[in-house]
Amino acid sequence: MKDGDFLRKIYLDNASTTFPKPKQVAEAMYQYMTQVGSNISRGGYSSAYRTEELVYETRQNLADLFNATDCKNVIFTKNITESLNVILKGFLKPGDHVITSSMEHNAVMRPLVQLQEKGVSFTRVPCNVDGTMDIKKLEPCLQQNTKMIVITNASNVCGTVLPIKEVGRFCHERDLKFVVDTAQTAGVNAVDMQEMYIDALAFTGHKGLLAPQGIGGFILQENMIDKIEPLISGGTGSISHTEQVPRFMPDRFEAGTMNLPGIIGLNAGLNWLKDITMEKIKEHELNLTKYFIDGIISLDDENIQIAGKKDISGRMGVVSIFIKNKEMAQIAYELDEKYGIMTRVGLHCAPSAHKTLGTYPKGTIRFSFGWWNTKEDIDVAIDALANLTKDK
Repeated sequence: MKDGDFLRKIYLDNASTTFPKPKQVAEAMYQYMTQVGSNISRGGYSSAYRTEELVYETRQNLADLFNATDCKNVIFTKNITESLNVILKGFLKPGDHVITSSMEHNAVMRPLVQLQEKGVSFTRVPCNVDGTMDIKKLEPCLQQNTKMIVITNASNVCGTVLPIKEVGRFCHERDLKFVVDTAQTAGVNAVDMQEMYIDALAFTGHKGLLAPQGIGGFILQENMIDKIEPLISGGTGSISHTEQVPRFMPDRFEAGTMNLPGIIGLNAGLNWLKDITMEKIKEHELNLTKYFIDGIISLDDENIQIAGKKDISGRMGVVSIFIKNKEMAQIAYELDEKYGIMTRVGLHCAPSAHKTLGTYPKGTIRFSFGWWNTKEDIDVAIDALANLTKDK
């Protein structure tokens, strides 16, 4: 592309973060920062009370979205990685055993590896080459000291959805705690904490919930609250006469000043989501996914392979491709430079998933679709791949 040339940008990296955000998100954050601005639990004046109302509304919206029993058990963090660290490191003790899957993001695996150094052990359930999980493989992984199963709801590499409801029932029947990473599904797929027997649910705001970066959280069932030690302690604005960490929710896990602009933006994203509906978003993203997969198949190029499922049942709007005869980092660079197409290339912070899919260590180019993408975007991407991957 020459200097001064206009190139329409096509954003196909929504599994990393959704873009653009609804204008209501930016407007709500701007209004809060210019017209309200107060902290919560730290002021006895009207703007502080207004902030309390907005934060409460956000908790309630999240509790409704995930069918949590009480919105006070919705805890805000800066992202889902922090949430998973709080849950895993706060619950697991030396001598405990955990079951996870071979499709996990490093947000799960790195805390588990750290805990392994402190006497916690874990077993990975080997998933199939398309990223699916056979529920029958869980039983052989059980040990006498197994305390928890922690898995992702859907792969960030290939979009395959794992059988959360069945795993939850498996945990419930064996008195195991069930922790779910909803990074790729929240806001698109329905996740019901009661129906799926989820004890702790971790979420992030900046993907399917349409919030800005820097806001996430987790939700606990009542039976988990006293079993998790807070990772961070400090001022909460409550019971300030004591130096002990509050035992009540949500203060137990929310020390220090929170990202209030992020929470307000998250609330606006949740309200936008209710207006559009998850059903419409899911239908749109899966239609684009099928259109993209069909386009890749129509290229009839044996060097281009789709990692994971080739149909849209049990998957999200995330497709990874492996190009055997090309350097994929170069292809990804040229997709952006020559065609304005933004993707994600590499191992996607999930080396175990790539080993399962057979794409390690080279990785894949990941295309992920969102509400604002169109079939025209997909056409440009398919044509670009056809041009960039043909032998020269």
